[in-house]
Amino acid sequence: MSVEMQSHGQQDRSVADRFEMVRRAPGPGLHGAVTDICGYRETAPGRFRNVEYASLIVPLVISFAEPFAIGLGKEPGDNDRFASFAAGLYAGPVVIESFGGACCVQVNFTPLGARRFFGLPMSELTDRMVGLDDVLGLEGIALRERLGNARDWSARFAIVETFVATRLTETRETQSEIAWAYERIIVSGGRVRVSSLADRIGWSRKHLAGKFSNAIGVGPKTLSRIVRFNRALGLSRQDKSDWADIAADCGYADQAHLVREFRDLAGETPTTLAAQA
Repeated sequence: MSVEMQSHGQQDRSVADRFEMVRRAPGPGLHGAVTDICGYRETAPGRFRNVEYASLIVPLVISFAEPFAIGLGKEPGDNDRFASFAAGLYAGPVVIESFGGACCVQVNFTPLGARRFFGLPMSELTDRMVGLDDVLGLEGIALRERLGNARDWSARFAIVETFVATRLTETRETQSEIAWAYERIIVSGGRVRVSSLADRIGWSRKHLAGKFSNAIGVGPKTLSRIVRFNRALGLSRQDKSDWADIAADCGYADQAHLVREFRDLAGETPTTLAAQA
């Protein structure tokens, strides 16, 4: 869930004049657990809207100002306001809106990294946003205060990176069988069969699905769908092959299957998403 927003007002002003965003690559202590850390602050009134597609990112958003309006698979309503929160994997589009007063730090975890950091079954975060105090308790509240009082983005990044790295050293690695199955799905582009993963591990498919959902947040079949979708979307934006070729390359039954998956996971047709690149 990125906080990169597009402005939907005052068309005579550039989007760059309406917010600032700073990204930081994670240090060695966060390797494999965090993809990046970003700071986001809106600097002018207006309405910002973005639609995120199904991804493998588990975000932790720590806000110092106005909340975001977030809808899972729908336009957000009046009650869909979230400030500081963690969000698990969601196999569908996410609509994010803000109104000119947002300011936050966002840590983007890998599913395996999120399991270690939060120290709870990731199924508890699946398809939902959970408040900072519910996932990190008093530590989370203290962290938000420290970040809000920090002098600049560099100081905030240093604080949050130290906090995350410390928690990661205090938790156990994900069960080796689950980590192996996860990596196999990623490396295969979502094409490996769940039955073959279970056979290699020596578990039943049902046992693997249960353990996997607990640790990752979704089952291996759903994770494979998200991986295939993102690979197909990436190919469409860098390759001149037609959709039938992309569907075959990514393991879809046919082009119609690919179109259905894009509608489910992004809420848009493949050609619409490719055109937005």
